[in-house]
Amino acid sequence: MQTKLWHTQTIDEAFTQLNSQPIGLSAAEAETRLQEYGLNELVAAHRVSPWEILLEQFKNVLILILLGATAISLFLGHGVESIVIAVIVLFAVGLGFVQEYRAERAIEALRQMAAPTATVLRNGVEIKIPAKELVPGDVIILHTGDRVPADARLLESINLQVEEAALTGESVPVEKHVRALGDEDLSVGDRKNMVYAGTAVTYGRGLALVAATAMQTEFGKIAQLLQTVETGKTPLQQNLDKVGSVLARAALVVVAIIVAVGLFRGQPFIEMLIFGIALAVAVVPEALPAVVTISLAIGVQKMVKRNALIRRLPAVETLGSTSVICSDKTGTLTKDEMTVRRIFSGGQMFKVSGAGYAPEGVFSVDGGTAVPPTEALNLMLTAATLASDTHLINGENDSGNFWDIKGDPTEGALIVAAAKAGLQKEALDADFPRMHEIPFTSETKRMTTLHTVNDGLTAYAKGAPEVIIDSCDFVLTDNGVGPLDAAGKTYILEQAEVMAGEALRVLAISTKTNTTLEHSETSMTFLGLAGMIDPPRLEAKAAIALCTDAGIRPVMITGDHPVTAQAVARELGLLYNGGRVVTGAELEDMSDEQFQREVENISVYARVSPAHKLRVVTAWQERGHIVAMTGDGVNDAPALKKADIGIAMGITGTDVTKEAAAMTLTDDNFASIVAAVEEGRGVFGNIKKYLMYLISSNIGEIGLMAGSALMGLPLPLTAVQILYVNLATDGLPALALSVDPPEKDLMKRKPRDPRTGIFTRPVVTLMVLGGLWSTMINLGLFTWALNSGRGQEEAMTMTFVSLVLIQFFKAYNFRSDRHSVLNKPFENKWLNLAVGWEMVLLVLIIYVPFLHEAFSTYALPLMDWLIVIVLSVTIVPVLEIAKWFERRGWFGVVD
Repeated sequence: MQTKLWHTQTIDEAFTQLNSQPIGLSAAEAETRLQEYGLNELVAAHRVSPWEILLEQFKNVLILILLGATAISLFLGHGVESIVIAVIVLFAVGLGFVQEYRAERAIEALRQMAAPTATVLRNGVEIKIPAKELVPGDVIILHTGDRVPADARLLESINLQVEEAALTGESVPVEKHVRALGDEDLSVGDRKNMVYAGTAVTYGRGLALVAATAMQTEFGKIAQLLQTVETGKTPLQQNLDKVGSVLARAALVVVAIIVAVGLFRGQPFIEMLIFGIALAVAVVPEALPAVVTISLAIGVQKMVKRNALIRRLPAVETLGSTSVICSDKTGTLTKDEMTVRRIFSGGQMFKVSGAGYAPEGVFSVDGGTAVPPTEALNLMLTAATLASDTHLINGENDSGNFWDIKGDPTEGALIVAAAKAGLQKEALDADFPRMHEIPFTSETKRMTTLHTVNDGLTAYAKGAPEVIIDSCDFVLTDNGVGPLDAAGKTYILEQAEVMAGEALRVLAISTKTNTTLEHSETSMTFLGLAGMIDPPRLEAKAAIALCTDAGIRPVMITGDHPVTAQAVARELGLLYNGGRVVTGAELEDMSDEQFQREVENISVYARVSPAHKLRVVTAWQERGHIVAMTGDGVNDAPALKKADIGIAMGITGTDVTKEAAAMTLTDDNFASIVAAVEEGRGVFGNIKKYLMYLISSNIGEIGLMAGSALMGLPLPLTAVQILYVNLATDGLPALALSVDPPEKDLMKRKPRDPRTGIFTRPVVTLMVLGGLWSTMINLGLFTWALNSGRGQEEAMTMTFVSLVLIQFFKAYNFRSDRHSVLNKPFENKWLNLAVGWEMVLLVLIIYVPFLHEAFSTYALPLMDWLIVIVLSVTIVPVLEIAKWFERRGWFGVVD
């Protein structure tokens, strides 16, 4: 849409110009305008096409040289070998294409999931839509913490303040209004009746009419999409770039020596050129960083299924190293659903089971067996329900059936408790219609409603215990209504204090029959006390226990009262090993040095502000920990950025915190954080397995070729065989390891130190040992076969088969760098399928006559197979012994 001076127009003029109305656009009109104006995106993100991915596979210089040399070989008459080499290379290119295509699609899906949303009015109905679907003429709703999704003329401003530093450089939030401004030349920062894309609402709320979207906005020239997922190289990829470069240079030097020795011994130049390049293609680990990208992207997709959305790939690595999780209490460790736990009625203390808004639970006395509700209890719950405005809702969503409330959470707890006794609010409201109401105020601390009961007015009240009890002259017991004297009032208040000591919020309930509005709140009858709390999530308690096993320290941070925080923490198992509860005021009194000394002894922070979170993160980091921190409000953003893993709440979190965070929880559940940590450890573990196997195999291959050259032996493998080994063993089985099931004790290990990297001493020991043993066995087999009277082709075939089998055995052995291969060896179904398929191909290559010429193979007799299998399987006990020593710390600290 052409830029207009929207700030000079009145609200009515803006509606006329944009052909819109206060109830917003219709769905059909919005769709029409979307086709006209396009998506509301600042920059159209480049989508990598499949053709680009395919062409990228041919940018490997070694591949191009090999194909060129193969063409020359074909011209010189080596037809069959040349065609087979070309086919194998094309298969390898195809495999690389499939891997990178999957990774690109995974990252693209991640971009879509990370896209921001906007709240709009469509036909007067408030809905959430992806921000990219906004069009000029839409009416948008803005709340504190929202990122403004488009340039818009304000229609309504309730204490609205917007931080426009990204656009104007002004760090102080700007107060907004809706009046038209007369000066056409006002700068953007002075247009106080406008809001602009990319700025953030810091206070208040508002209603605005979208005037410009996408590149027509003031922010349009800034080439940065809010929904972009960072896909730069991760620290692990950078590390592997260096490792791969070193390995490549070393491998190329060895290849050059082998080729030079072959030429010196009179081998044809073109044959040695093809062999040398084929060996280089096989052993140079140029795909290491790409493999990491694929593994991380797939890991991100798995985390989404466990309700954790990762915005930055490096976060997947960092998650596996997390040693401290600082979590909000409400809604993350707790259900954010107030629940009645205790009821004092008729002189008895009842315990109420169940948690949250689901009306499932029973009543018991002193925690014993379930008992039916007494008459006094029923009357109390009836009174509490009738004196409430909240309703219980049963609905369905993608997760299935759910229960929620519409109204106040405290009233919701009372409604649900009544429903557990079989009392439904809708039925009670119908039977006893409300005639009058005295609303709750902060001064009176009570709410009273009057209902028609038996042709008269009955009052029901709920409120603070001291207020309600003071208005009561009578009390309901199981024996009926009796007088309430001073001693009785004191006893009831003592019961209220007992409940409060358990961190319960306590309300008192009373009634008065045959009354009038003027006299309804005096000389009442006391019915009972209800003690409620926001209960801990059951899954959070299990997740905290899992954290303890995994060496991760969970810490609770809340603005709630210390007594409440301590009660919830105790129930969750957070206060172990003498963990302390510290308030924000106590934290203020500590110096930075004192706090850093004490931080590891503090498990709960109560009555703290968002500013304190930054201090907590810093203190833990200075102790050398990797810290994850949750947040939902605008003021949490600095702490989330400072944390190693900032975690935003997907349901209650603001746009600003989601942008600052590396991860967003789609269900706001602490258990999802721990699940993401587990997935992060699993992803890193699988990358390690893949690399151990790949590099160990390459060591074995290059060692075999170098050893034969130095010993003056013929080449033990042809170029075709080398390329096939690279495709078969470094292909499907290696990929299968990258999706290996996580090890059972994954969450019983201490967090990984990110500074140690992937190539720890135990990992390097296993890789080198596996490679050297493969070299020794295959070199010895080839030498023995030649000296035993077997022909060179038979000796080469035995060596070829031995090399492949050893690498298959290694694939199973490297499923763990510490546990025995005999522990559920066939758990990875993809590895089983890959090895099974490759074995079928291996047998075909050896026994199908027309493949003999192409692969230079020989139909091995049974005795050769027995010799090859016996020698190949020796890799298993060698690696098992190495793991046995490793588990006892012989090779350094087990990572």
